[in-house]
Amino acid sequence: MTYQEKKSLVSLISAIVIFGSYCAYMYPQYPGGGLESTETFRYWGTFVLVLTLVSIVAHILISIIFNIIFRLTTGEKEPAFADELDKLIELKAFRNSFFVFILGFLLAMGSLVIDKPIQVMFMVLITSGFISDLTGSMTRFYHYRKGV
Repeated sequence: MTYQEKKSLVSLISAIVIFGSYCAYMYPQYPGGGLESTETFRYWGTFVLVLTLVSIVAHILISIIFNIIFRLTTGEKEPAFADELDKLIELKAFRNSFFVFILGFLLAMGSLVIDKPIQVMFMVLITSGFISDLTGSMTRFYHYRKGV
């Protein structure tokens, strides 16, 4: 496997682990009050903001650790440049990821239009962000493995 394939696989696995562990941590803290209570909105706001920060920091740390382990095990450095193929693959991954997130955003707004509880909107937004992250990683892995 090439460096890019391994990096995409690590990114995919880390996204699943980060999201799953954060959801497992936050689930017991869900407020038990009414559906439209202030605590519920505070919970969802905190959920989204902290998930974003935790995800960014964890991805950076995992990337650093991956590069250290990759260098120790193979003796190779991280590629210092990105050629046209790398840029094309990144653009395709970004396009697919963005498409999935926008589709999720539209579904979340649609849930408000059809009078679903506000929690449904938050869950759809959070899930679409997660699936968007997975889509980008899987697209990168697929194109590095099979070509463009």
